[in-house]
Amino acid sequence: MKETPLSNCERRFLLRAIEEKKRLDGRQTYDYRNIKITFGTDYGCCIVELGKTRVLGQVSCELVSPKLNRATEGILFFNLELSQMAAPAFEPGRQSDLLVKLNRLLERCLRNSKCIDTESLCVVAGEKVWQIRVDLHLLNHDGNIIDAASIAAIVALCHFRRPDVSVQGDEVTLYTPEERDPVPLSIHHMPICVSFAFFQQGTYLLVDPNEREERVMDGLLVIAMNKHREICTIQSSGGIMLLKDQVLRCSKIAGVKVMEITELIQKALENDQKVRKEGGKFGFAESIANQRITAFKMEKAPIDTSDVEEKAEEIISEAEPPSEVVSKPVLWTPGTAQIGEGIENSWGDLEDSEKEDDDEGGSDEAIILDSIKMDTGVGISNIGSQDAPIVLSDSEEEEMIILEPDKNPKKIRTQTISATQEKAPSKKSVKKRRKKRATN
Repeated sequence: MKETPLSNCERRFLLRAIEEKKRLDGRQTYDYRNIKITFGTDYGCCIVELGKTRVLGQVSCELVSPKLNRATEGILFFNLELSQMAAPAFEPGRQSDLLVKLNRLLERCLRNSKCIDTESLCVVAGEKVWQIRVDLHLLNHDGNIIDAASIAAIVALCHFRRPDVSVQGDEVTLYTPEERDPVPLSIHHMPICVSFAFFQQGTYLLVDPNEREERVMDGLLVIAMNKHREICTIQSSGGIMLLKDQVLRCSKIAGVKVMEITELIQKALENDQKVRKEGGKFGFAESIANQRITAFKMEKAPIDTSDVEEKAEEIISEAEPPSEVVSKPVLWTPGTAQIGEGIENSWGDLEDSEKEDDDEGGSDEAIILDSIKMDTGVGISNIGSQDAPIVLSDSEEEEMIILEPDKNPKKIRTQTISATQEKAPSKKSVKKRRKKRATN
């Protein structure tokens, strides 16, 4: 998956913020992100967090044959892996240009600077030497991989312990940690990389760029230095031209940052060694903060409890005293008792509102039925007798059919007037009255 490019708006926003000496995470120009170092249960295993960039370092060792041209020196090997877990842009199983550049820079920083005494790794000259392998895995990518990787590598090497060995003639005996204490590596100094990002062709400078700042930068300068202000390696990329004063200023800043990081590493190593000696809990699981997710989590507010007793006494004094009358139990039937007056059983009784609704509903139905009877004007009488004719009518003037048994139906012209129409005047009379008024 290809890396998602920044939009023009984001690019302009970042460059304008850098021109105003502002950064997205609130840091100043020369500020480093927070560094956190945690150790695993085994020696030589650590995780370094540089802001949101996380690198896992693991050191392992084995007895191998030495190189022909260096028969008395051990072998030091570094391997950095960029997995898709760190960023979707990293492709698995393929070495990108960035990965090759980072591996070469790590080898120059740690192996070519002779930070580890490789001659102390020799067991039998020309036959057996220790091969120290440092594996670095990028867990999360948020910029400045090389600084986090160099810190993780040197911390893992300082924390690592190799098994003790003894040589008797041609026999090489390897002891387990239970038989003999493991032996730490001989480390001369601790080189640490510090990255500087340049913008607008070297006009603006930032220390420890994050992932978004790396996308818009014009060039990168990496200086590897130890606490004695000795430059181990230096690399410039991006094709920008730097002045001598700019490089000297970066070296001075790197010296200060390396001193701070070295002190932090030494304190972390001392704390871990102290916890292991005292038999306390250690490892990655113990370093994770115990955070609980709760649905109803409220912030604690300070409460003044100095005059709680006085307020409690005032509330008690103002309250009404409890009643001294004690109700006697009433025995209705054997095995039952009632205390107090009690309430009548209202189960199944309708409430007042429901009763009113029922009454209103019944009256409405009666009114509707009466109106229907008045409007239709159908007279029904003597239903029980069969000889009586049935008269059907639903208008003022219409043909009515009288049904009689054993007789042919006869058409009779009749006029029926309902009770409401008898009371109200007819339409014709109303129209005549309106015409007379109009003529007058």
